[in-house]
Amino acid sequence: MSGSNVASRVVIPVLLVGVDLGLPQFDADLEELGLLAQTAGLTPVARLVCKRKAPDAALFVGSGKADEIRVLVEMHGAVEVIFDQSLSPAQQRNLERHLDLPVSDRTLLILEIFAQRARSHEGKLQVELARLQYLSTRLVRRWSHLERQRGGIGARGGPGETQIELDRRMISESIKRTRERLNKVKRQRATQRRQRDRRDTFNISLVGYTNTGKTTLFNSLVKARSYAANQLFATLDTTTRQLYLSDANRSVSLSDTVGFIRDLPHSLINAFQATLQEAIDADLLLHVVDASSPNLIEQITQVQRVLAEIGAADVPQILIFNKLDMLDFAKRPSQLQDSYKITGRQLQRIFVSAHNGEGLAELRQQLAAIVVAGKESDITLESAAEFKENDI
Repeated sequence: MSGSNVASRVVIPVLLVGVDLGLPQFDADLEELGLLAQTAGLTPVARLVCKRKAPDAALFVGSGKADEIRVLVEMHGAVEVIFDQSLSPAQQRNLERHLDLPVSDRTLLILEIFAQRARSHEGKLQVELARLQYLSTRLVRRWSHLERQRGGIGARGGPGETQIELDRRMISESIKRTRERLNKVKRQRATQRRQRDRRDTFNISLVGYTNTGKTTLFNSLVKARSYAANQLFATLDTTTRQLYLSDANRSVSLSDTVGFIRDLPHSLINAFQATLQEAIDADLLLHVVDASSPNLIEQITQVQRVLAEIGAADVPQILIFNKLDMLDFAKRPSQLQDSYKITGRQLQRIFVSAHNGEGLAELRQQLAAIVVAGKESDITLESAAEFKENDI
């Protein structure tokens, strides 16, 4: 059985390319891009990093580096090249012609992962909308059938209409239909939220960078069995469960949302507005951070940026520094609760380990105190002020 599984596993070798344009947060090791590729079922076989003052208008990396990429592709047997930055339609088309193989960028790779992982009707609609919006700007990329249509009976499109014009019109109509269906789902979700509001439900949403352990924390708090894995975008569809807080003698609504990532495509932010609406309408956000990550500051900043884009920047939040069990003893905090200043706000911070349960009792107690007080924003800041400010 195991032998057949190994034999059926298809290895798709890809070459990863990153261009350092002098911008902050450049991933010189292409580690995150490699994780994205693996999540999509691809196998990185080589990586190339180069520096440029500005992208080349035609090939993004210039003709010299494009030739170097072609040599690496032949050397390692790669069947596709993936860029860590977003490519323009023209750059993508020119690179494919120059290299004679498919070229993808970070945006397309994330879209592919989302398409593979979406399970709910809403999630599939959101992915489809983002994919159609992406393709609408790249109709000239891989289409070899752009000859002019013949007029006459049975012909698709009007007389003399080019195939690309027909494709553009068909995609435009598909975008319109998908938006209408997604708006219907949004209205249904709004009705569900109004029902929760009438029941005086306190809503808490887990947000954070992808692979910080949000779903593991969610499962630990509500005793659920949502899919969790050590990979990017393990959770795409929002899951909501009731969390009973014994100290408050009541239940609250806890939602696990999709993780954020650096350079999250705007089309995905717009398309996933319905899913992220849970964060916008929440009474409290639990911003989950991977305390063991060397890039935690950048990841926190990226999450705050996305929260601002979707209109959730002012929702009260607590920083949950997860994966306490993965910290070296010398880096472990002296206390599980303190405060942390970010974007001009002093936020309460709680260290936890969703894996072994450390700190979860303190988290439950603090959530209960917030619910009982009934002043979410005030209690969040006032509670933070009671703790000593401490930075990692």
